[in-house]
Amino acid sequence: MTKRVDRFVERITSLRNSKVKLVHRLRNKRGRQSESRFVVEHQRDIQRALMGGCELDFLMICPEHVESQALDFGFARDAIEVTPQILKRLTYRENPSGLLAVMKAKPAKVLRDLEMSIVDSAILLVDPRKPGNIGALLRTGDAAGIDAMVLVDCALDLYNPNIIRNSAGACFRDNIYQVSSAEAISCFRGLGFQLIAADGRGETSIFDLDLDQKTAIVLGREDDGLGADWLDICDRRVRIPMTGVLSDSLNLSVSGAIFMYEIFRQRQSK
Repeated sequence: MTKRVDRFVERITSLRNSKVKLVHRLRNKRGRQSESRFVVEHQRDIQRALMGGCELDFLMICPEHVESQALDFGFARDAIEVTPQILKRLTYRENPSGLLAVMKAKPAKVLRDLEMSIVDSAILLVDPRKPGNIGALLRTGDAAGIDAMVLVDCALDLYNPNIIRNSAGACFRDNIYQVSSAEAISCFRGLGFQLIAADGRGETSIFDLDLDQKTAIVLGREDDGLGADWLDICDRRVRIPMTGVLSDSLNLSVSGAIFMYEIFRQRQSK
């Protein structure tokens, strides 16, 4: 049962307002970490953040930018009204939806959480630099039923707005972990996983690989792939076959999607 937001507890018209200043601080990683909060701008993503266990701090609404039916929420007891000028200064999107929620962040899941989880499939993203790719891979991992999505030596935080947007809310799931390379290697070796390096020069085709066992696919950076340390530690180097005339590589999120859905295909067929 939804509740219509037909009254506002506050109306903000000044950029000097403390809540406006807070939202500005949340535009960067340092602000998000110091405040343990982040911003979500789309109703679908707000609802998925709540489903993922995040708590709503406060909700801003610009009535001029939302349809009347969009003021029906089951999750907001109260809301703050903001002017179009304020909204424009606060949002990332070029065409704002009229909603802006400040959410309380959950603690990042770390090595101990991973060691205590029951997983048979994992994707390790080693030192990823582009939030859009991280978001897309998290979304695909959710769709393909991957047990664990592991950010290894990642300098970005999960609540980067581009990760939120590109993940379609998958970044709020409880199967995402942030660990170091040493922790990842120790953990997955200890759990009996085969470590598969995604490598364009690999000796084995992904389609000749048995993925119906405990498997961790290791993906490197967008520009130069995995470093020698990871290539040496992995059990096999595996390539995606390509026969194109001009294309000799694939986007990281595309490569990751192919690996994930090959895991999905093999396990569904058995």
